[in-house]
Amino acid sequence: MGEQRHGIERGTVKANGLEFGYLAAGPEGGPLALCLHGFPDSAHTWRHLLPELAAAGHRAVAPFMRGYAPTSVPGDEAYQTGALAADAVALHEALGGGPDAVLIGHDWGAFAAYGAAALAPDRWRKAVALAVPPLDAMLGTFFSYDQLKRSFYIFLFQTALAEVALNEAFVDGLWRDWSPGYAADARAEDVAHVMDCLAAPENVAAAIGYYRAMLDPSRLVARYASQQEAAGRKGERPILYLHGADDGCLGADAVMPGGDVSGVLARLPEGSRAEPVAGAGHFLQLERPGEVNAKILEWLSS
Repeated sequence: MGEQRHGIERGTVKANGLEFGYLAAGPEGGPLALCLHGFPDSAHTWRHLLPELAAAGHRAVAPFMRGYAPTSVPGDEAYQTGALAADAVALHEALGGGPDAVLIGHDWGAFAAYGAAALAPDRWRKAVALAVPPLDAMLGTFFSYDQLKRSFYIFLFQTALAEVALNEAFVDGLWRDWSPGYAADARAEDVAHVMDCLAAPENVAAAIGYYRAMLDPSRLVARYASQQEAAGRKGERPILYLHGADDGCLGADAVMPGGDVSGVLARLPEGSRAEPVAGAGHFLQLERPGEVNAKILEWLSS
């Protein structure tokens, strides 16, 4: 079901045992463009891109990720990348996607996009990933002192203090540090959207659960074992990778040292492309929407 407002539709759809809330734009019969958000964020992060995709003929859909209200919280507390990949594939099915569908993911949504494209390549034509490369693209640099400082929150989220710490002031601080050039009034709008998604304790626990599953193997749910394995594969569908040059979450020095994209490209499927985006931080799709949208649309149409 859906409700149209200001050209963007709100609706819900059942997939993979969950009820997903979503934002969408574009013709029902257009090729699916599934846009997946990360942390701490919401489907509203794609508000600039959805109309552009719609104008290009796509049925652009941005679901709220599992555990982020209004999407339901999974009863099995599965937040591993395999579960995220399974969600994307199930959403493709539920939304009537065809083999011409495309995936666009930011942050955790990028992990979901890598996994879904590798898990079910026949469902997707191309993919776009923003701000987080494949994990093995940065193993050599993640443990640098500067990057460990940036990644403090990952380790905080392994502790019992996480649920107390993850409040509005904390989220605002992450956005301010991760995208230092993003205007304060715009940041406030996005932080408000995030807090709507984390309004209940179970939603806060869900957002933290992604990071606990990332580092604690005991939190991997066995029924997603095959999807988890696929999420670690290179895949075969070409991917456009974009990274903000001023990213304060995952530094460009850790991903593209000196502007060298060869390390990222080596971990992406054949035919992929990787580019830095100057003047942008972690939330590059919001900070430089004109430039980022143009790169994405050019990639999808080429």
